[in-house]
Amino acid sequence: MTKILVLYYSAYGHIEAMAQAVAEGARETGAEVAIKRVPELVPEDVARASHFKLDQAAPIATPDELADYDGIIVGAGTRFGTMASQMRNFWDQTGGLWFAGKLVGKIGSAFTSSATQHGGQESTILGFIPTLLHQGMVVAGLPYAFQGQMGVDEIKGGSPYGASTITNGDGSRMPSAVELEGARYQGRHVATLAAKLAK
Repeated sequence: MTKILVLYYSAYGHIEAMAQAVAEGARETGAEVAIKRVPELVPEDVARASHFKLDQAAPIATPDELADYDGIIVGAGTRFGTMASQMRNFWDQTGGLWFAGKLVGKIGSAFTSSATQHGGQESTILGFIPTLLHQGMVVAGLPYAFQGQMGVDEIKGGSPYGASTITNGDGSRMPSAVELEGARYQGRHVATLAAKLAK
C-alpha cells in the first residue's frame, strides 16, 4: 500500500484544515495516510498571547521518519514570501536523509496560506521546491485539471504550484469550499503518482 505523509505547520488552524483535506484526497486513492506536524518553536507563553491554535491533535514528526513514505505533502503558511521558520527548521535537519539518498525518487508537494491574495503564496511554494529537488524528490503541484483554481468569480487561492488559502489579515477567513477541494485534488494527485512510482 502506498504511504503518504501530510506534514504541516499551522499557527492558527488554516493550514491544519488544508492538511486534513489533502489527507482526505490521498485516502480516496486507497493510500495509507498519516497527518503529522512539525514542532512549534515559539515559546508557549508567546504562542498563547498571540492566540496560536495549540489544541492540534496531529502528532509531531521527526525528520528520520520521512524515509518511510512514498510521498510527502508539506504545508506551511507564508512568512514574508517564504515558508514559516518552523517548517524550514524541520527540513534543515534532514541532512542525514540527503546524504544517504533516502528521499530520492519519492513524490514531494507543497501547499500554503497567506493573509492576502498576493501575500507570497506562489513564492513560498516555489521556494520550497529546491529543497525537494535537493533531496532527489519528484515534484508535483496542483494541475490545471483542477479547474476550481480558474476564474475570478470569487476570491480564492490555488495555483499550478500547489493548493493555497487566503486567511485575511486577522485570520478570520477559513479555507473556502473550492480551496479545500483543491487540497483534496492535490492529495489524490500526489498519492496516485506515488503509487505509480512505488511500483
